[in-house]
Amino acid sequence: MKIHWFLPTASDGRSLTVGTRGTHGPENDTAQAPSTGADRFRPPTIRYLAQIARAAEDIGFDAVLTPTGTFCEDAWLTCAALAQETERLRFLVAFRTGFISPTLAAQMASTFQRQSGGRLLLNIVTGGERDEQARFGDHHSKEQRYARSDEFLTVLRGAWGSTPCDFEGEYYNVRGATVLAPPAPRPELYFPGSSPAAGQVAARHADVYLTWGEPPNQVAGKIAWIRKLAQDNGRSLRFGIRFHVVTRDSSAEAWAAAERLIAGIDPAHVGRVQNLLAASESTGQARMNTLHEQFRDGWKVSELEVYPNVWAGIGLLRGGAGTALVGSHCEVADRIAEYADLGIEEFILSGFPHLEEAYMVGEGVFPELRRRGLAGPEHR
Repeated sequence: MKIHWFLPTASDGRSLTVGTRGTHGPENDTAQAPSTGADRFRPPTIRYLAQIARAAEDIGFDAVLTPTGTFCEDAWLTCAALAQETERLRFLVAFRTGFISPTLAAQMASTFQRQSGGRLLLNIVTGGERDEQARFGDHHSKEQRYARSDEFLTVLRGAWGSTPCDFEGEYYNVRGATVLAPPAPRPELYFPGSSPAAGQVAARHADVYLTWGEPPNQVAGKIAWIRKLAQDNGRSLRFGIRFHVVTRDSSAEAWAAAERLIAGIDPAHVGRVQNLLAASESTGQARMNTLHEQFRDGWKVSELEVYPNVWAGIGLLRGGAGTALVGSHCEVADRIAEYADLGIEEFILSGFPHLEEAYMVGEGVFPELRRRGLAGPEHR
């Protein structure tokens, strides 16, 4: 089992109410962080991100995921810089198809792979927010975007082949797509998406299908769905899941820390964020929204526990992954083991703030997973 961490290239902090955006739009910036106190905003400087990357490597995380979009720093440039600050850590670079040539993307990935010693992974993002896509000049429909991603990945993989790739489709028409030398190893492709169109593209191209954290029965349904689609295409793939995490020595301490993340939230602001998230074209975002929909008015932290140790409170203010594993180190390890039994082989975790919480996971949860044979040996 592989366990990854997250690079907060938008910003970081100890609360969901300061320093970062609730959704991916400039009109949704939260108030400025206080000038004093523990909730101070942490900007994503390369020095701070390097601290997180080195900590993740020292603790034993396999890779770090970076987000993509106008709300954060560019993932390619940030990870290229951080590759010079680390030795083993791999970088799961998120990037959007359709905004650059697939041949250029193949060249960039091949160069990164050689310069980093084979430490690149690619998280393919098709895009589910109409406003965000429009900022890049993309006005295609959701169905068109997935069809374009399908063609993009066909050319990308073809350009990495031993012979030049010719392809003619609705969105791309290339002749002799190739790179200086095929990347070794070829970067694995991670692909998320809950819509029927996303499932088809994942089944044809992905090495790892990613889902946001949902209760186990829903995750099991997704795994069965994608596995069947992959089999229909003569392929097999692995499965990964994205969770935040709040883990402490005791369950009571963990839930107190979770409550602090949303302490002081203005219900009116939650309502504004949720109205914006409801307009998303992302099927996965809609699934996240339903997990806490009935608890948005006068919520209590305990009511947002949608399954033992699975908490939907993050989704009150954040788009994308909106759930967290909350509990003692043993309880969090129990849930990870439960999802592993379903077929999940990779976990992408994050916490607020990401530097301190990386150590909390590494020093608390990792030993529990090693005792159960679910994590590899320590790499310190």
